[in-house]
Amino acid sequence: MNTYAQWTLPTTDGIHSLELDENIPVSSLPPLGDGDVLVNIKAAALNYRELVIAKGTVPGTIKPSIVPCSDGSGIVQAVGKDVSDFKPGDQVLTHMCPHIPSTQPPLFPEISAGLGQNEHGTLRQLGTFHHSALVPTPANVSHEEGCTLTCSGLTAYNALFGLRGKEVKAGDWVLVQGTGGVSIAALQFAVAAGANVVATTSSKEKAERLKGLGAREVVNYRTDSSWGITARTFTPENCGFDLIVDIAGDESLPQSLAAIRADGAVVVAGILGDSAAETVPMLGCLWQGCIVRGLFLGARQQFREMVKFVEEKDVHPIVDEKVFEMKEARQAFEYLEQRKHFSKVVIRVS
Repeated sequence: MNTYAQWTLPTTDGIHSLELDENIPVSSLPPLGDGDVLVNIKAAALNYRELVIAKGTVPGTIKPSIVPCSDGSGIVQAVGKDVSDFKPGDQVLTHMCPHIPSTQPPLFPEISAGLGQNEHGTLRQLGTFHHSALVPTPANVSHEEGCTLTCSGLTAYNALFGLRGKEVKAGDWVLVQGTGGVSIAALQFAVAAGANVVATTSSKEKAERLKGLGAREVVNYRTDSSWGITARTFTPENCGFDLIVDIAGDESLPQSLAAIRADGAVVVAGILGDSAAETVPMLGCLWQGCIVRGLFLGARQQFREMVKFVEEKDVHPIVDEKVFEMKEARQAFEYLEQRKHFSKVVIRVS
């Protein structure tokens, strides 16, 4: 390989700001730092974060001409002299937030400083990353499947297993909302752990797909304005769910609080709902006697634990049926923006 391709955002005026350069000389890559790893990126997955960065509406700064995307899977090409945990030929996944201790959960400042916003991301065929931005790829997954684990997979894993004493176990009842990446990963992980999962969606077609992935019951949140109460009726003696993965924030929290059991946990892992929804008073968790926990992603050590879980349970992350090629990145962004996808939107990079 004498040249490689990458996408950048010279401006942040929207998806049309994305620019592709297909003939960057490999010789133009900077010298490898002592703690750096050169990766041939094979696949990248999109998050809603990529859309708000492209539009310049994400909180915090954006590095000029940033290479977008945080989620990637690839093969190590070379390592710096101080790198001992990776070698050429290893398959790796990216972690969005490098340069922090392996046990530290990222918060918003670390995410703002991370890949795709203030460090060049994964929408490029060759990329240099600090070794702390990488973890081994599960042995049982493809590059397309693996790249979905960086954000959605790790968030879902943290939601289910990250609260000490409340880890999801066989026989528990779990509610997941919608068919985006976090929700589908949470459904797959919870089913793999032996939990009973109820899901929500807005269409009959998606409901059938959710049942095919192991959901016991599915509730249509578009036609049922009290879907939280309806979902609760599926739990034994109408007692409510042990854990709920809430991805819509203020819009869905009232429903989540109606569905949770006493001493259960509602994990707020997204804000994809109506931004004009009325803020839910947190005294709601007092009336329900439950825990409400917010989180971003998960620590790098937790990522490594998830890799082992995926291997041991032979979980294969779900990728949307439409996989895009490198030249089609703009179309992939538009597809995500239009919410046509099921689970994760993936781009084949190399």
